[in-house]
Amino acid sequence: MYKRFLTTFIAITACLAFSLTPARAEKKDHFRVAWSIYAGWMPWGYLKDQGILKKWADKYNITIELVQLNDYIESINQYTAGKFDGCAMATMDTLTIPAAGGVDTTILIMGDYSNGNDGMVLKTGKSVADLKGQKVNLVEFSVSHYLLARALSSVGLTERDVTTVNTSESDSVAAFTGSNEIQNIVSWNPMLSDIKKVPGATSVFDSSQIPGEIMDVMTVNSETLKDNPALGKALTGAWYEMLALMNSGTPEAEKAIASMAAASGTDAAGFKAQLAMTYMFNTPADALKFQDSASLKKTMELVRSFSFDHGLLGQNAKSKDVVGIQFPDGSTIGDPNNIKFRFNTTFTAMAAEGKL
Repeated sequence: MYKRFLTTFIAITACLAFSLTPARAEKKDHFRVAWSIYAGWMPWGYLKDQGILKKWADKYNITIELVQLNDYIESINQYTAGKFDGCAMATMDTLTIPAAGGVDTTILIMGDYSNGNDGMVLKTGKSVADLKGQKVNLVEFSVSHYLLARALSSVGLTERDVTTVNTSESDSVAAFTGSNEIQNIVSWNPMLSDIKKVPGATSVFDSSQIPGEIMDVMTVNSETLKDNPALGKALTGAWYEMLALMNSGTPEAEKAIASMAAASGTDAAGFKAQLAMTYMFNTPADALKFQDSASLKKTMELVRSFSFDHGLLGQNAKSKDVVGIQFPDGSTIGDPNNIKFRFNTTFTAMAAEGKL
C-alpha cells in the first residue's frame, strides 16, 4: 500500500539533500523512473508490462526503465539523491522532500486526487467537534495529519485542541480495532475500509470534503526534462493511452483492472472500490482544467503553510516562502529566486491536442 508519510527522519533527509548529487541535466537516451503501489499509480505497472511504455519510448528513440519500489518514501529519497529521473509521489511530499531539499522538480502528469481514500473515524464521537480535548491516532506529518488539520479548521478548532499520537500505517487497523484506549484515528485505504467496519464507529470527515487537496502525480527532474523533452512526451503519451484503455469499457479494460487489482493485493471489486474514491484525471483536458484553476493555488498555499508550520521545509527555513512554486501560467508563490517546484502542463496540452 502507498505509504503516504513523512517522519522526522524524512524531514532531516530533505535538509541533507543539498549535499546529494541530483540527476545531471544533459542530453541522454536512457532514463529511470520510480513508482510504488497505490490505486492511482497501478496503471504505471500495467502499461510497462503491456509494452505501452516501450512503444512510446521507441517513438522518441529513448529507453525508460520503470522501477517499482516497495517503499514509497525510499522511492522519493532515491529520486532526490539523483538515482531516478522521475518518481510518482504526492504533491505535499514533492514540496517537502526533493523541492525543500534543493532538487528542482516538475509535476509532469497530474494523475489524481484522493476523493474519500483518506478519512477520520471516531468510536464514540459523532462529529469533528467531538475531538476537542481528545487524542487522535495517525501517522504524524503525513497527509493524514494534513487531513486532521483541515478537518479541525472546518469546525473552528486547531491542533492545539487535540493531542496527536503517532501510529504507523501497519499498526493502524489493529490499534483501532483491538484497543479501547484508541477512540479516534485518521488513516487511508485499504486500512480505512477495515477501520470503518468497527461496530458503532462513525466516519466524520474524509478527503472528499477537501477535493483536490491531496494530489498524486508523476514528477521529473526539471533540468532533465528541459534537456530531454522526449522523456516528457513518452511518459505522458503512455499514461493517457493507458487511461483510455482503462475507461474503454472493453474486455481489455476488465483484464487490465483485474491485473492491477492482483498486483496491488486485492480483487477487481476491491480495486474498483478504491478507484471510486480516487478522482482520476482520465483525460488530458480534465488535468489541464484542474491545473489552470484558481483552486490549485489556494491548495498549494494551504499545503506550504502546513508544511512550514510542522517544520517540513527544513531546519533553516525562516518562512513558508523558502521554496518557490511555479504554476502553469508562470505565476509563482514563495521565493522567485528559488523555484524548485513547478507545475508544467506543456506535455499534457500536447496530449489534449493530439500532438504527441
